[in-house]
Amino acid sequence: MRADPARIALPDADRASLEVAPTRYILKLYVAGQSPKSVNAIANIKKICDENLQGRYELDVIDLYQQPQLAQGEQIIAIPTLIRKLPLPLRRIIGDLSNTELVLVGLDIRKKA
Repeated sequence: MRADPARIALPDADRASLEVAPTRYILKLYVAGQSPKSVNAIANIKKICDENLQGRYELDVIDLYQQPQLAQGEQIIAIPTLIRKLPLPLRRIIGDLSNTELVLVGLDIRKKA
């Protein structure tokens, strides 16, 4: 007889860790040096993450002037480009990320109203 997965008893400690495990976001922001759009995008995404993903994100900022070979591997065609690597599915947002609501919806942090 097979056990019903819904009826498997878990110790309280294991159950609590399953219920509390927050989603972790892995983000990569591709920029071009210190251009105004790049500087704005960096400031905007840091503010968005600090306000909405407190402690639940990793943000890598990649300057394509310093590492141009990375553009091809990630298929970057415009900058700034933000890529959400995790959670899947992968998502891309292009621009200076100044529209907070669109960024939150694009990253699937907040649903459309």
